[in-house]
Amino acid sequence: MAVHTESRLRTQRLVLCGFFAALMAVGAFIKIVIPLGIWQVTLSLQLFFALLSGMLLGSGPGLLSVAVYLIIGLTGVPIFAHGGGLTYIMKPTFGFLIGFAAAAYVSGRVLELLKRRSMAWLILAGALGELAYYVCGLVYYFLMFNYVLTSGQTIGVAELMSVWFLSTVLPDFLLVVLASVVAVRLTPRFREIM
Repeated sequence: MAVHTESRLRTQRLVLCGFFAALMAVGAFIKIVIPLGIWQVTLSLQLFFALLSGMLLGSGPGLLSVAVYLIIGLTGVPIFAHGGGLTYIMKPTFGFLIGFAAAAYVSGRVLELLKRRSMAWLILAGALGELAYYVCGLVYYFLMFNYVLTSGQTIGVAELMSVWFLSTVLPDFLLVVLASVVAVRLTPRFREIM
């Protein structure tokens, strides 16, 4: 009987990972494009779903959910905010996609270590997940733009921060709060499954 229960729980976890991978794909198309001079910054619901997967599923399954989404997109299915395919790795903004995986893992891991699920702790875990998202995105963007895809243009740290961080960090923090509100409501249900 215990083997059957464990098998059922494992199946439920895999289904939830697939569900969150699908939500990541849907979140890519719920977006706002902000023109900032020669740049176009995209705000989407993907950070919300990445954080929520970490908060509700935990660090490992949350990371798995985003990894599945990334693998599907890299195989050519156009589920990223601006398409898909293996060549997406060469876009400077691909680091932000990697950042979604980091956000899911970090938010889930912080909550696992704290063993607390109050609103304040969820917001803290989400904010640290958001920080991981930005670190991955900004470092990848800087390296790709300045050292890999050099076309005579470069981006300095000040410009990088003003375009790719300061313009979106507050709206993204609102997604942290929203994910925390949703996680508080859904955590009791997910504890039965996870």
